[in-house]
Amino acid sequence: MIHAVLHDSKDTVAVAVVEGITAGMELACWNMEEDKIITVKATQDIPIGHKVALVDMKDGDTVFKYSVDIGKVVAPIKAGDHAHVHNIKTKRW
Repeated sequence: MIHAVLHDSKDTVAVAVVEGITAGMELACWNMEEDKIITVKATQDIPIGHKVALVDMKDGDTVFKYSVDIGKVVAPIKAGDHAHVHNIKTKRW
């Protein structure tokens, strides 16, 4: 079962595509560019449509989703964490 998808190998987050992701689950994340599965262990519950971090990120790091810069990290994020507005902010303003 695929739990999350990412479009590009440089993506630092994947998007949850199933409901019921809970902390402790081993997630299968489909890398569409390379057509391969990578895994990450969820450290928090991840709602469907939300992002899960694939790598550890520190304050100021750039977040990539769908091979696009979607913002910067404003609070440390560990691989498997829920990545959302509480730890990522846009660079637009």
